Amino acid sequence: MIKNRILVTGGAGFIGSSLATKLAENPENHVVVVDNLNTGAEINLPKSPHDNLKFIKADVNFFKDISSIFFSYRFNYVFHYAAVVGVKRTLANPAAVLRDLDGISNILNLCKNTGVKRVYFSSSSEVYGEPFESPQNEYTTPLNSRLPYAIVKNAGEAFLRAYKKEFDLDFTIFRFFNTYGPSQTSDFVMTRFIRMARKNQDVTVYGDGMQTRTFCHIDDNIEATTNAFYEDKFINEVVNIGSDDEITILDLAKKIISLTGSKSGISHLPALMEGDMARRCPDISKMDTLLKRPRTSLEDGIRMLMENVGSQPVKAG
Repeated sequence: MIKNRILVTGGAGFIGSSLATKLAENPENHVVVVDNLNTGAEINLPKSPHDNLKFIKADVNFFKDISSIFFSYRFNYVFHYAAVVGVKRTLANPAAVLRDLDGISNILNLCKNTGVKRVYFSSSSEVYGEPFESPQNEYTTPLNSRLPYAIVKNAGEAFLRAYKKEFDLDFTIFRFFNTYGPSQTSDFVMTRFIRMARKNQDVTVYGDGMQTRTFCHIDDNIEATTNAFYEDKFINEVVNIGSDDEITILDLAKKIISLTGSKSGISHLPALMEGDMARRCPDISKMDTLLKRPRTSLEDGIRMLMENVGSQPVKAG
């Protein structure tokens, strides 16, 4: 018996497809995945054993594309994950990034007009900009976003709060920090480093490599976010989704070279002109209440990813 009719936008991308797959494991869910396939790949979506997952190629930024889907399926819940992603891609295509505001507006207007109970929104650690405190807390760290991608995510959060206040549309905002795992494209740092190390090529880092990041395994991301959904946790709140295991990019390169047994050296590229913040580390106390197990260690996550690198789809958002 179908209990939840769920829309996942951007559901052929890396995180979106993992989410859709997990939701479809529950036979009480009917999951509709929408993606324009600009960066995602339909191959990322395995067939559900319950015949409860449907893919529709559509672009949420075009109202005619997405409105008919809403009126046909009458969703209870929406996970809005569609977006232009990736530092280089978003810096190179700022106008395309800003068009994602149309998608946010379309989704929320259709949600309020078709009886959607709650919207889950994929925001980003980028809204913090260059942080004034560490770890970054959902409510005490000022938002300091300047880049188009971060501005759109910040505006999306403002949209959700406004629609709650004016139309009583419930939401949960997930601020994603670096997430990695199988099916992620090789232009993201973790997969790129592993590919280079496997070929014994120099692993290239931008600048001096002393910028810090944390890395969240996809299994931790999906378990936390789906538990928030099933347990009705953090309604009308913001939740950081990430890890608090902070590491410099230089040390990450060294760790991957060691774990792969590579003969690679490390070479330094010029620092990025923008978009490469000095530090990223979230307060994940909320996320920890959603996980029912210890978080995946960085070493274990890298080892799992090493088993999959080389077999990913060409496009995976």
